[in-house]
Amino acid sequence: MGPIRGSKKKRKIDFETEEASNDWWNHFSKRLVGSLSPTKDLDQFESIFKVSRKTFNYICSLVSDPMMAKTTNFVFLDGKSMSLNDQVALALRRLSSGDSLIGVANFFGTNHSTVSQVTWRFVEAIEERGLHHLQWPSTEEEITQIKSKFQNIRGLPNCCGAIDTTHIMMLLSASDRTIDVWLDRNDNHSMILQVVVDPDMRFRDVVTGYPGKMDDASVLKKSNFFDLSKKGERLSGKKLKLPEGTEIQEYIVGHSGFPLLPWLITPYQGRDLPETKTEFNKRHFATKLVAQRALARLKDVWRMIHGVMWRPDKNRLPRVILACCILHNIMIDMEDDALDELTLTNQHDSGYRTEFCDIADKNASVSRDKLALYLSGRVAV
Repeated sequence: MGPIRGSKKKRKIDFETEEASNDWWNHFSKRLVGSLSPTKDLDQFESIFKVSRKTFNYICSLVSDPMMAKTTNFVFLDGKSMSLNDQVALALRRLSSGDSLIGVANFFGTNHSTVSQVTWRFVEAIEERGLHHLQWPSTEEEITQIKSKFQNIRGLPNCCGAIDTTHIMMLLSASDRTIDVWLDRNDNHSMILQVVVDPDMRFRDVVTGYPGKMDDASVLKKSNFFDLSKKGERLSGKKLKLPEGTEIQEYIVGHSGFPLLPWLITPYQGRDLPETKTEFNKRHFATKLVAQRALARLKDVWRMIHGVMWRPDKNRLPRVILACCILHNIMIDMEDDALDELTLTNQHDSGYRTEFCDIADKNASVSRDKLALYLSGRVAV
């Protein structure tokens, strides 16, 4: 009887939260530029904020304490104070629309400095209260489930993640003394984001802040993920025992711009590869595709980091990127219905070609060969 009473109480709280949210939206929507059709109210909400009502309510509860603890009183142009919901709505719009500060300010009926301050306060609050949504798997049960889902994609066993990088492009001032450091191989000024993704496109590890001039292998080696994996403090769970006695440790998959390591398997390079290696590359490509799709979704939804950012604060930008990654995970954890409306693509770095890294650990090379032979003999294409 206890759980039943608890469920009723939870439903009552959820109902009250939803009712309060509806009341807020009814008043708030009248402030927006242009008229909203009552028959398309739900579509309007999700198109403006890129999240469902359920996720919006959760985010408000998550950031409530840190956002409301400060005494700054933000107001609309008519002098009305902004509620918590107002501030979260404004910040989500800024992050998801890709519109300028002035564009967002005009849309909401406030000024651009308020948009900037509220968005930054929201980013700080998400970082403070939302990091539990972005963690490496902590239990054997969780990592086992991840391995199983990866194996279901195209048969790669004992895989724990897929790694990839993307460029957050910036338009920098010509007077910026560090401008050359940020110039990447495509002659764009950019900041790199490296992610390790699980089979549900959830980010499990994030590294950002490094300049676009660095290649993927260099960013990896600078990361805490690299140090932990090298020390055996990550990807050190159950090994896969192959029939002839070889053991394959836990690993992640990545493109050929990363080094081949015992815990990071990259594809075979070259043309006219034997059938076993060609088949392995097909399986490898299908598996690592989940990371490309996750980054594409990140940029499709949180469009502030999608285009070319005009003179961003490079000290704050890594935290903005992190906040977008946390929001990406929150939508997955909340099973947000808005995700169903997205058209998945694999394009997150249009125009960038894959780099090639010639670093290969000998033991890792042998293990990859053994794994390729094992897969070709066990499963038909």
